[in-house]
Amino acid sequence: MNKTYSIDLSLQPTTFDLWHVCLAGTVLVLALILIVVLLTMVISLARGGKKAVEQQLPPPEPEVKVVEKIVEVEKVVEAPAPEPVILKEATPDAALQLLSMLQKEARFIDFIKENVTAYSDADIGAAARVVHEGCSKVINEHFTLEAVRQEQEGSKVTLDKGFDASRVRLTGNIVGQAPFTGTLVHKGWRVSDMHLPKLTEGHDAKIIAAAEVEL
Repeated sequence: MNKTYSIDLSLQPTTFDLWHVCLAGTVLVLALILIVVLLTMVISLARGGKKAVEQQLPPPEPEVKVVEKIVEVEKVVEAPAPEPVILKEATPDAALQLLSMLQKEARFIDFIKENVTAYSDADIGAAARVVHEGCSKVINEHFTLEAVRQEQEGSKVTLDKGFDASRVRLTGNIVGQAPFTGTLVHKGWRVSDMHLPKLTEGHDAKIIAAAEVEL
């Protein structure tokens, strides 16, 4: 006689033996292993994608540092040494002799020392005529004069670079460097020849005019 067994799956076990504990532990361990494996795969995929992107990107250009170096060079220009100025000692005898001749011929010292404020213009003019005639006589007899510039006064003249400053004196608004163009105001004078009387030995040239005593 055959017996039939049936299993009711809806029944829940009422006892929790050692076999069920092992089964539950195994399931938990497998679940943890599965989670670890999944995390490892995710991390590996993320790293692999990052490396692929880095390989596709061009390598960064090296940073070039441009260093601008400014070097200031101080140029020292030595000024040319000034030419030595040779001072010639003036001999006063010639100047004193000239004053003596002007006094003799034109009463020059008397005219200069006279207080002319008390005289009229007519009186001064008459005295000036005498002084002019005497001075002209002395100059013409003992000095040969010539004009520094031959142009007519009032005409335009041009002074090139390197002109002789001792012969031409600039006046007015002096700007820049030569050449200069301006108006000749005065033609200037220079002595081309001079001859003064010789002095006797022992003559005191400081006596411009000797005192006069009438007897």
